[in-house]
Amino acid sequence: MKLLIKNAIILTVNQHNEVLENADIALEDGRIQAIGKVPENFQADKVIDATDQIALPGLVNAHTHIPMSLFRNYADDLPFWPWLMEKIKPAEDHLNAEHVYWGAKLGIIELIQSGVSCFSDMYFYMDEVATVVKESGIRACLSGVLLEVDDLGPTFMKAAIDFHDSWHGKADGRIKAFFGPHSMYLCGPEYLRETTEEALKRKTGIHIHLSESRQEVADSLEKYGKSPVQHLADLGMFECRTAAAHCVHVSTEDIELLEKHKVSVLNNPTSNMKLANGFAPIHAMLKKGINVALGTDGSASNNNVNLFEEMHLAALVNKAVTEDAESVPAQQVLRMATINGAKALGLENEIGSLEVGKRADLILLDATKPHYFPRHNPVSSIVYSAQAADVSTVLVNGKVLMENYELKTMDVAETMREAERMAFDLVNRATL
Repeated sequence: MKLLIKNAIILTVNQHNEVLENADIALEDGRIQAIGKVPENFQADKVIDATDQIALPGLVNAHTHIPMSLFRNYADDLPFWPWLMEKIKPAEDHLNAEHVYWGAKLGIIELIQSGVSCFSDMYFYMDEVATVVKESGIRACLSGVLLEVDDLGPTFMKAAIDFHDSWHGKADGRIKAFFGPHSMYLCGPEYLRETTEEALKRKTGIHIHLSESRQEVADSLEKYGKSPVQHLADLGMFECRTAAAHCVHVSTEDIELLEKHKVSVLNNPTSNMKLANGFAPIHAMLKKGINVALGTDGSASNNNVNLFEEMHLAALVNKAVTEDAESVPAQQVLRMATINGAKALGLENEIGSLEVGKRADLILLDATKPHYFPRHNPVSSIVYSAQAADVSTVLVNGKVLMENYELKTMDVAETMREAERMAFDLVNRATL
């Protein structure tokens, strides 16, 4: 199918961060064929008039637990460890495949409606999440969670291997599979070595929580005599492409190790603040050349999967912490939400910027609303002014998933109804 998007304000997020005014994009067979000026002989099957709309790459939510939409507003205003061990983990003990399926549907609807075209997820019953990804048309990097609890380590490992071998490259290439060891505190050294070996064997990556809390770092120093970052480096995990969520409590030496091993850091400002875990030193990481992407974390610790909020906070928090108004500027934050996220997942040659030959993953925002005026700088508009509710159209692989705010691939009313039923069923089981 040939599709033409006309008259848009285009933020390419390419190497030169070009901004094109009143420009067109030609799409064919799921890829970008031309951008800026389209050849006169391009005969489109469908035309989208994007006058007064901003076109940019689909956002990449690089760290989520998307079925945790079922825990939205369930365990708020608690410290991290009681939140995790006394509320979330006990409820998760009662999860089944049906819970995860409907939780994933609710979360993925929210992702699409807020302009996310690709997300990276770590959770249980990942086959159910993959099924929803296939049905919905979104792109995803999925990691079955790995845990060494209750002697279930081998069971989780077999499930993660089977998931990779069954789903990697499926759904027209929209699904990529990583391995998802939860953390160094819920996975022992030998288990992490085994995970690394399996990932290397399959030439894929690892998605892990790292140095999220002060207690994690203190426990690691007491148990291993080294920081969590040093621990994983010494285990050889960073030989794989590694995407490390949080990295809040890291030393100068840790940052040097992350840079040396080309680890991508997945920054989650809302979750880190809500759970009172602190602020990741993003400015210092970016200065060292570390690839920093943005994530929302799960809706149990964020309450939404709105990457526009994360962009806004990433820019503001780092300025406040460093007391430097030039720290983490808007253009850098936009890259964190797009091309840097793609790079963290090994997809930078396919998505993350609007360039000829790349996959046609893009979004349109309605820039006719008052908070876009005056139009001094469209990049600043996206980071400091735009709202997720401004996203009008979403395309993935050239397929229209949402047009003029209408979702094309999922039943919103049914999903909200069933997801709420699943959520109360789960919480009731956990509290009996």
